[in-house]
Parts: sequence; C-alpha cells; structure tokens
Amino acid sequence: MGTFQNRARLRLLAGTLAAMAAGPLLAHDTSGSPPDWAQTRWGEGDELGAANHMTPERVKQAAGLVTEGKVYSLGMIVGADTPAFPPRSLSLTILQPGQNGNSGLGDNTFTYNDDIFMGWLGIGPQIDGLGHSGEDHLYYGGRSYDDFAPASGLTELGLDKLPGLVGRGVMLDMAAYFGTDMVEGGTPYTADDIRAAAEAQGVELREGDVVLFNSNWMNLLDGDSPDPKTFGAIEPGLGVSGAEYLADIGVMAVGADTWGMEVVPAETEGQAFRAHQILQTHNGIYILENMDTRALAADGVHEFLFVLGQARVKGAVQMIINPIAIR
Repeated sequence: MGTFQNRARLRLLAGTLAAMAAGPLLAHDTSGSPPDWAQTRWGEGDELGAANHMTPERVKQAAGLVTEGKVYSLGMIVGADTPAFPPRSLSLTILQPGQNGNSGLGDNTFTYNDDIFMGWLGIGPQIDGLGHSGEDHLYYGGRSYDDFAPASGLTELGLDKLPGLVGRGVMLDMAAYFGTDMVEGGTPYTADDIRAAAEAQGVELREGDVVLFNSNWMNLLDGDSPDPKTFGAIEPGLGVSGAEYLADIGVMAVGADTWGMEVVPAETEGQAFRAHQILQTHNGIYILENMDTRALAADGVHEFLFVLGQARVKGAVQMIINPIAIR
C-alpha cells in the first residue's frame, strides 16, 4: 500500500478514535437537555425515520417508472476476501447434516447441503439501520445507547421493524460528472456537485427518493487492475454539505458504490463519518453501502423503481442486502 493510502488509514483511525472518545466537537449536552436533533419530524418514539416517506401514493408513482422491465441487481458479490471496515469479516461452511456414512434420508435417498454463516452483517452490500450511527452514544430520536442497545440485540430501531424500502430511485453518475473513469479517493460530493450532477443528468431529487452515487470505485475489485487495498483504505463519497442538502430535501435513503458511502479521508481532519451522523442520527435516513451501480451507469439509467426487502433479523443493526432497480 502506498504512502498516501497509509496516511488515509491513519487519518480514518484517528477520526474514529476521536469519535469514540467523544471529543468536544461531537459531545452532547451533559446537562441532561436533549440535543435539538433529538426532536424528529415524525414524533417521539418513531422507529422508521425516513421510511415514513414510503406512502402508497409514492410507491405507485415509482412503479410507473418501469417502462422496459429490465432488472438490475445492485448487491455486489461478497465473500471472505471482500474488503470490509475492520474488524468485520465473514466465513461460510457447507455441511451435509446427518448424512455421513449413509445414503441420505428416506427410501428415496434424499440428500441436501446446508450452510453456516459466521460473520458480521455489516459487510459487503449492506443497509445501515437507524440504530447504527450515533453521536456520543445518542442515536436517532435522542435514544441513549444504554436504553436500547444491549448485546443481545437492539430493543428499538432494529431492522426487523423496517418492512423494506420501495420508492423512486435516482442514480447520479459522479464519474461522468467529474469526467473521469473513476472518481479519485478522497473526493467529496458537495451540495453544489450534487445539484450540478442532477441537472446535467436530467433528474430532479425529491422527498422520499433513494439516491445512489456511482464512482466506478468497484473497478478496484474486479476491473483490469484490481487493488482491494486501496478500495478499503480510502474512497470518494458524500461530503458534509452534500449530506445536509439531501437531508433538507428529505430523501429516504442514500447509497454509494463504496464501503462507507461518505468520503474518506474526511473533509475535516479529526472527524469520523460525519455524513452518517447527519443522515441517520439527525434525520433518520437509511444508508446503503457497496451498491454496484455500474450497470445503471453503463445504460445511462438515472431514474427507476427501487425495491429492497432485507432479512428481518430481530434486533439487527445492519444487514447484507441485494436491492433491485427496475427501469
């Protein structure tokens, strides 16, 4: 790994440690008064956040975007070698339970394979639920970590509460916008960039949208010159002003073709995943990571029906997913 990537990793680690230490920049009011962002637009006790935008009217409108019936799988293939935010990992074991030394079950010799998954649910193509990102141990709606996040599973904000996400999807091709084959690591998508890219690509961002960014960063995993170390060390992505802009619009979810969705290293040295806090902690907006948007970009598809039905594991913070875009 080059010197730049090493520096990026160190800056990311330093920012993460700063957040864990609850430095002055991110500390909440210790007087007991809840921060302003704890008052959500959907009222006290809400657990769905921006998924409340998923009204029947919006779902019907989004379904009207299907004109060809072409289906795009947005979930990258994930395996033991997929770069992931440390210490996340996974392994898969295939077994033939109770079938050793026999011909299987019944007179018809039925045999079968099962699999055991061991790993983190926040790896590869994933959704971050609203219990994921916090600010000094406070989470969406002002919930304290101690009140809802025991080791046995979230008692509130778990992804089991989310019925899924269906709505209008918008893909902004940032590689095309910046005029490059692949957006350079450390490039933030500012509010001005997002407005300009949307205008250039003929789409309007609206309340309740699922907004995806394409940078072609995944070419570092399976392109002509794979470089998984760089893929997992830095990334282009959403900047602070971009996150604030999307939150002001009132989007339902934000995703990207990178492992962390937002720019790494951070725009401000010492900060860690500030866009996560703006979207999730403050505004209840879902985050989608490692979305493979290259096929959409290749076909010039910027507006589509987005469909996601995640596994509803009780108390889960994150989940491996394979959303579908339909044009």
